[in-house]
Amino acid sequence: MINLEPTALWNFFHEITQIPRPSKKEGQVIAYLKAFATKRRLEIKNDATGNVLICKPATIGYENRKKVILQAHMDMVCEKNSDINFNFETDAIQTYIDGDWVKAKGTTLGADNGIGMSMMLALLASDQFSHPALECLFTVDEETGLTGAFALEQNFLSGELLINLDSEDDGVIFIGCAGGIDTTATLTYQPEKTPENYFAFTVSVKGLKGGHSGDDIDKNRGNANKILNRFLWTLNKKTDLRLHSFDGGNLRNAIPREAVAVASVPWTEKENVRVLFNHFVMEMENEKTSVEPNMRIELESESLPEMVIDKKTSDVLLNTLYACLHGIKAMSVDMPELVETSTNLASVKMQENNTILITTSQRSSVESSKYDIANQVEAVLRLAGATVTHGDGYPGWKPNIKSDILKTAQESYKKSFGEEPNIRAIHAGLECGLFLEKYPYLDMISIGPQMTGVHSPDEQLSISSTQKCWKWLVDILAK
Repeated sequence: MINLEPTALWNFFHEITQIPRPSKKEGQVIAYLKAFATKRRLEIKNDATGNVLICKPATIGYENRKKVILQAHMDMVCEKNSDINFNFETDAIQTYIDGDWVKAKGTTLGADNGIGMSMMLALLASDQFSHPALECLFTVDEETGLTGAFALEQNFLSGELLINLDSEDDGVIFIGCAGGIDTTATLTYQPEKTPENYFAFTVSVKGLKGGHSGDDIDKNRGNANKILNRFLWTLNKKTDLRLHSFDGGNLRNAIPREAVAVASVPWTEKENVRVLFNHFVMEMENEKTSVEPNMRIELESESLPEMVIDKKTSDVLLNTLYACLHGIKAMSVDMPELVETSTNLASVKMQENNTILITTSQRSSVESSKYDIANQVEAVLRLAGATVTHGDGYPGWKPNIKSDILKTAQESYKKSFGEEPNIRAIHAGLECGLFLEKYPYLDMISIGPQMTGVHSPDEQLSISSTQKCWKWLVDILAK
């Protein structure tokens, strides 16, 4: 980040990338925030969950203005390419600059939401900017459950205006977001001996873009679990397929980029498998190449495994994954470009005790539709005989077009950049809905610089957009 402006902002971002901060393991970054506040003699408090609040008095002349809360989350999504040796609990992110973009070598960058944290730290550390009294809220575990926002105490904050810095689109003011819920299923199988005279193979799907299961669900990107299962299901119709393992996807809030399975068929079907595979690859390239130019589907011979999943459960799994919904369920009527309801077939994992864990997530800006799509997914999984559970879920954030902070942000953007900002709701989940439940008087917006590939190793942060967003934020506070 050498020579990037503003220097303080990028220095803080670099420091944050050097601190391991997986969800639920934010101890090191909490210690960093405490040391930061102590060094600058700023008021700081934290709660039992780990949320940190750093406060700064108003500058001269701003003492009687409404206190502003700035908010970002500490944790990051930990995704890496399969060929990268990297430990997110101990290793520093390896960043580099490519033109206008800051990227990471083979891993997620953590700009979601490290850049939001950096903007807050730069404001707290500087005396050059005019602003009302500030409360800078750093929450924990946003990515895997919004734990920090859920546990936020009702007397922890005192500000009336809140600017969430967890958005990823240049020149956009978000005034609403979807609610979400997870649906998971467990299938139990009985291992059985692999039949003799069978041909074993590994089939894998790699190189997909993946991405955020909310913000990127409308881009028609490939789901590695669905693609892999489609081939296995088709093969299973034509021959006696025996499935040894299926492993795809990682995080509930990321579209799965990679999946791999080990299976076997009668030796006499070996050549037919290759013919069917080649035909399948051509189909997928025809369907997905324009969206997934780096997609790789590979089949390799494998040593015959000693044991496989029992045939009944194997058939049930393949049918279930084929039938399980993935993608957009409905678009918004009120905001035609906004995805209203969606679902993500996130991961399929072999577990101990002969179980298979299927993880899905559902989102909707309509609360009843959120539960409806979750129930539809549950119904498919229950038909398979799986044990199904739901997470606690989180609420959406209903737009307020009469918002005072929205008006200020609009006017600031137009004055600063000579054009109107876009006003949108987002299909991703933000912590704002939970804040509003506990502080119903809050007036909120969400902004942020341009990022792409979030929740995947393709994550990148625009340098020019970050500079622009910083100028905008400073001007909003001055107004």
